[in-house]
Amino acid sequence: MPAFEFSGVGRIIFGRGKFSMAGDLAKSLGRSALVIYNGDANESRIQTIARAGAQIHAIRQRGEPVVSQVDAAVEEARRRECDCVIGLGGGSAIDAAKAVAGLLTNGGSAIDYMEVVGQGRKISRPSAPWIAIPTTAGTGAEATRNAVIRLPEKKFKASIRSEMLLPRIALVDPDLGADVSPAVTAGSGMDALCQLIESYTSLGASPMTDALALAGIPLAAINLPVAFADGGNLEAREAMSLAALMSGMTLTNAGLGAVHGFAAPIGANFPIPHGVVCAALLPHVVHANIHAMRSQAGVEASTGLDRYAAIGRIFGGTGEPLDTCVSFIFDLKRQLKIPPLKEFGMDGGDIAEMVALARRTSSMKFNPVQLDEDVLGDVLRRAIV
Repeated sequence: MPAFEFSGVGRIIFGRGKFSMAGDLAKSLGRSALVIYNGDANESRIQTIARAGAQIHAIRQRGEPVVSQVDAAVEEARRRECDCVIGLGGGSAIDAAKAVAGLLTNGGSAIDYMEVVGQGRKISRPSAPWIAIPTTAGTGAEATRNAVIRLPEKKFKASIRSEMLLPRIALVDPDLGADVSPAVTAGSGMDALCQLIESYTSLGASPMTDALALAGIPLAAINLPVAFADGGNLEAREAMSLAALMSGMTLTNAGLGAVHGFAAPIGANFPIPHGVVCAALLPHVVHANIHAMRSQAGVEASTGLDRYAAIGRIFGGTGEPLDTCVSFIFDLKRQLKIPPLKEFGMDGGDIAEMVALARRTSSMKFNPVQLDEDVLGDVLRRAIV
């Protein structure tokens, strides 16, 4: 049995209608809460929290958080004397809230704590108490210990990472995703599936993350097409909310792989939603990993192939499991109408720079097999067209 560590949210509240608890939960954590949100639908939800008697101040997060936005939000929280934080919305709002909660107690700028492009200082004090309330089923940011932040001048996204950044409470209400568009449902849902697959095949996987991933993969595989076709199907929304939550728990403990290695620099340099990047790359990365491991000997390659075969068996069909694993993801990508990356301005001239930047990310070290620059370039080329 391998040795491992596992970090998790102290309290998870999951279920349809549970958002009604948000106001009382906010009051239990502090005197005044800074709410960081995105999406028009969440403006009325903020008023629901306030009507419960919680004292709140709201900031809208537009796009993925950048260093200057996070630092400005911290200053606003201090000016308003906020002693707790709420992240309400998709992964961008929750990551921003996570970073603000950490900086409120640790001081400094976001850049001081960012990996790769920042100073990489360690978070040494527990973050201010905060609540994560996701409204899309995708990133699993409500259960992760890293806040992803863009630094545009360095053409990169990087994380502030610490178990001290985990929320005090993750409040997951699938009803909040009922009005999410098909395009967002597809991209965010593919991100969740990608995270489950990458964490299950990660070199950092453990028995705990395996159990969660093997439970989450069929939830996403079965229910994502249903939620995409019929956004009002609340049973499918509920299943996807649980799959996304599980994906956050697995990724934060097992690490990810080459898909997310690419996603950081691509998302920092092109106006592509994170889930779309992951969806466009996932089948090509899985195909490349399987091909590379088939040509290698040794326990590590054999273990990786066994894991992809297990995923193929989950996906079903009568074919060879490794082939099924690849073909199912390609078919799902087409079914969800995921656009190629060229539609967002990427072309062959961007490949070398994106490969070089991707190789610097922490996710690459957990990929189940080392892929050389030529293979990575070919993966990206196929995702572009």
